[in-house]
Amino acid sequence: MSLVASHHKETSEQLMKLLIRNLTRNTTETELRTLFEAQGTVQSCTLVTDKVTGNSKGFGFVEMPKPGEAKAAVKILNGKEVAGNKIRVKKAEPKKEADSRAGE
Repeated sequence: MSLVASHHKETSEQLMKLLIRNLTRNTTETELRTLFEAQGTVQSCTLVTDKVTGNSKGFGFVEMPKPGEAKAAVKILNGKEVAGNKIRVKKAEPKKEADSRAGE
């Protein structure tokens, strides 16, 4: 039983979520996905949008199932110029950590 639980934990930890910032407001989710798919497998891609206007807020998240590919994507794409902006790419922090720091 512990072997199954251990395997499940390994699988979920291998998925790497990346935060991409400084995107132009015109960048689409498809463009973002294409940019990262050039570096490896993309499990999900989400562009964060304003709930009222639907416009991009200039950042998004990409989840990559293979840590090696995700780390290569960070190295290759961080600081890359995309549509006139130098994007910033890093590993996303777990949500609860970000929330606890916000109050400091």
